[in-house]
Parts: sequence; C-alpha cells; structure tokens
Amino acid sequence: MRLLPSLTTVLPFVASLSSATPVDLSTRQASSQVAVGAVINSCVVPGTIALTFDDGPWDYTHTLLDTLAKYGAVATFFLNGINQGSITSYSDILRRAVAEGHQLGSHTWSHPYLETLDHASVLSQMTLLEDEFVQIIGKFPSYMRIPYLSSNDAILAAMAELGYHVIGASIDTKDYENDDADLIWKSFEKFRQELDAGGSIVLSHDTHLYTVETLAENMLKEIQSRGLKAVTVGECLGDPAGNWYRTSR
Repeated sequence: MRLLPSLTTVLPFVASLSSATPVDLSTRQASSQVAVGAVINSCVVPGTIALTFDDGPWDYTHTLLDTLAKYGAVATFFLNGINQGSITSYSDILRRAVAEGHQLGSHTWSHPYLETLDHASVLSQMTLLEDEFVQIIGKFPSYMRIPYLSSNDAILAAMAELGYHVIGASIDTKDYENDDADLIWKSFEKFRQELDAGGSIVLSHDTHLYTVETLAENMLKEIQSRGLKAVTVGECLGDPAGNWYRTSR
C-alpha cells in the first residue's frame, strides 16, 4: 500500500521476471478448504483477529517480532522480493518469524499494479518470489495479498491458477498516511472504529517506523482488552498450518 515506485526503479526488475522458474499449473491444486482466487476480507473463527503487515521485510521487522512476542501474539507478513530492500537481505528475520509461529505470505516480487501486466508477467511476479522463499525457508506460501488491494477478474483468475488464497482486509489502518509521532493516533482510532464495525483482518505495514514503535503495541493492547486472540490469517480462517505453504510445484 505504498506509493508506486518510480519507473527507473521498476524497469530493471521487470526485465528480471523472465528468470522465474517455470511452473506447471496442473500440479498446484490446493489441499485447503479456504477458497482460492477470491478476495477474503474477514476471519471466520470466532474471537480471532489477524494482524497483517505488508511491504517488508525491512529494518523494523525484528522490533515488531519482539513486540508480538511480548504479547504472545502471532501475525501474518505479506512480503515482497524487492521493495524497500531485498528479501535476501533479511533471511534471518524470515526464519525467525517462521520459528516463532508467524505466517509468511506473498505480496508479489516488486509490488506493481498487477492490472498493468500481462498474464505471463503476473505469474512471474508470483513465481520469482516463490523461488526466493524456497531458498530462504525451504517452502513458499499459498496465501497472498494483491498490491494496493487493486485487482480484477483476470488477476483473481491467475491467482486461482496458482492456487493462492487472496487476502484483503476489513480493517485498513492507513498507517502509511500517518507515519508520524503526532499522526499515528489517527490510524489507531481507525483501527478501533473498524474493529467496532466487525472488522477482523487488519492491514498495516512493518516498513513504517511509527507503526512498529507505536501502532502495533496499541493495537495489541486493544485486542487483549477486548478478549480477542491475535492469530495468523490462516488460523483465523480455520486453515491448519500445514496448508499455509507448499514445497513443490
């Protein structure tokens, strides 16, 4: 949910998409009962809420993991291959997150507007990142979030082909608009209001300092005060952890 990167930043990586490992779509049948190729915005398990963080990994992610551990909470991280930095630079953070029970999902390789890409390039955005996941944690996700939450029927069909569960949000903190010590309270109030309205999948970003330093802990305190349990997206959808990743195509 960040601003669209400059053309000079994106073009070198668009050229690299052709290096993604070819994929046999016929082998990617999901074992999960959760729908594929359809946007899911809310939890189904009563009493659960799913905190999700997009656009990482980044320099603040380790601090966020510390905060989540303090509250005995787990979350879902929708990651890019290249965005603020490179996923390969944060391999230890990803392995730590998995070891601590967090869920890792795909947010595409380079965070483009997928509607601007042809079908083959959309597939490459996913499979190139899968290759990096395999190198780092030995498996790749079956959950993803579309950049900018911006999709159409063709993109959802592509995600269905690849066997991806597509996660939206029913609480959008808009933290990227309020990444300031004097503004981040606006994102917390938006969180509270949308939680009051029944929201349960929360969108924020571990790439923003005040999300990590202030918003995350305040959300966790609020969740705790309401008697809710902060879990992964997979868990809040009743999906066993064995379905969150795949090891082969």
